[in-house]
Amino acid sequence: MTTIPHWIAGAPAEGTGRTTAPVYNPATGREQARVVLAGAADVDAAVTAARTAFTTWSESSLSQRTQVLFAFRQLLVEHEEELARIISAEHGKTVGDARGEIARGREVVEFACGLGDVLKGDFSDQVSRGVDVHSFRQPLGVVAGITPFNFPAMVPLWMHPIAIATGNTFVLKPSERDPSAANFVAELYRRAGLPDGVFNVVHGDKTAVDALLDHPGVEAVSFVGSTPIAQYVHERATAAGKRVQALGGAKNHAVVLPDADLEFAADHITAGAYGSAGERCMALSVAVAVGPAADALVAILERKAREVKVGPGDAPGTEMGPLVTAAARDRVERAVAEAPAQGATVVVDGRGLKVEDHPECADGFFTGPSLLDHVTTAMDAYRQELFGPVLAVVRVDTLDDAIDLINANPYGNGTAVFTASGEAARRFQRGVKVGMIGVNVPVPVPMSYYSFGGWKDSLIGDSPIHGPEGIRFYTRPKVVTTRWPHTEQHVAAGFTFPTS
Repeated sequence: MTTIPHWIAGAPAEGTGRTTAPVYNPATGREQARVVLAGAADVDAAVTAARTAFTTWSESSLSQRTQVLFAFRQLLVEHEEELARIISAEHGKTVGDARGEIARGREVVEFACGLGDVLKGDFSDQVSRGVDVHSFRQPLGVVAGITPFNFPAMVPLWMHPIAIATGNTFVLKPSERDPSAANFVAELYRRAGLPDGVFNVVHGDKTAVDALLDHPGVEAVSFVGSTPIAQYVHERATAAGKRVQALGGAKNHAVVLPDADLEFAADHITAGAYGSAGERCMALSVAVAVGPAADALVAILERKAREVKVGPGDAPGTEMGPLVTAAARDRVERAVAEAPAQGATVVVDGRGLKVEDHPECADGFFTGPSLLDHVTTAMDAYRQELFGPVLAVVRVDTLDDAIDLINANPYGNGTAVFTASGEAARRFQRGVKVGMIGVNVPVPVPMSYYSFGGWKDSLIGDSPIHGPEGIRFYTRPKVVTTRWPHTEQHVAAGFTFPTS
């Protein structure tokens, strides 16, 4: 049985051997590896290595950092297939979907390669007689990332390239459910020429998380996960004096107006709802059918849900893989089972799916796409973040009703509207209290040069991730006021506050 170690100071590290946890292949349901779980001593070793590396890395030139990042970006391209198959084997998503997350993560590396321009400070000449002012930004020190299972490559790539490019050193605590991608990325960094200790990986559970949140050597923490844990991370880390990015859960709505191309809308909503088995913080879990669009939309959604090809992530033609654990599958199927008692109509029931073409997957964590109609905001299927392949259809009369429904939801991560009306789209995007909006785009994840983050319970605190917000998060500004008087001229000091 393979044991997955930490990565500390540029090499694999077994650590203190506190304990290990199983890593499953979700398609077969079988344990395929064990991952070591860090204790406080392991976290301290990683932070110590990062603090040592910070001394020199923070003083490295922008040219040196850029050269490393360009090399790292090229290695991500060359090893995309290998990394995608590692992700698929531990997460369960299709290899093609894994390639997609690597590509979206690589975009942030490309953005980080251009930070030499973004990090340029400001200069103001002659703000007072013989006085100039300039500003620049400096790295924080050791920063940490605590990332979820659903994007084991992309979400960390939204953090560490910017942190490293701005001169920080990094400690990553990935999900213990699919840990191997983090170690693979660490090896690519080593091959790219990143000095030892600049990027470290500690695997673990709550013990490792708490050790990072409490460690006095960690200056900032970036987190992506559920809202309750985001709140916990934010409270505990800020109490320890750290900066915190804490992105939480989601309940994303897709509004379909009667003037929309319903075939187009249903096609994209189906992909947005069932892609990656619904295990995305930007997954579409609610379709809001407006007025007369409802019956026709549900009919098309039913057809398309039944056409989704479910199977192991590495099998050709598979569109949706298993869920990450048996517990995740059971939670989703329990929600579908309970929906009729609360008044919903189960149009497509994905429970009990058997992947008949793959007998080796008899014990895999599979469930099929489920479609629920006549869902109301009082039902559990609407209120809970199921994080699985369940699409709930809520019917409303008008666009204003749809906007009110979205705004009443505690989450505000992403939303979409499908319409042929520019006026309706503009009213929608200005009216909804949501951070990321798609117009005829089902999963509106911004490009790397914009920031990613929701509103309300989807973002605890006020720091989104990557893009310009990422630069500001991982650096702090300095403003310098300078005077160089002539040696033969004496500038009199004043006791009043200077004004000119």
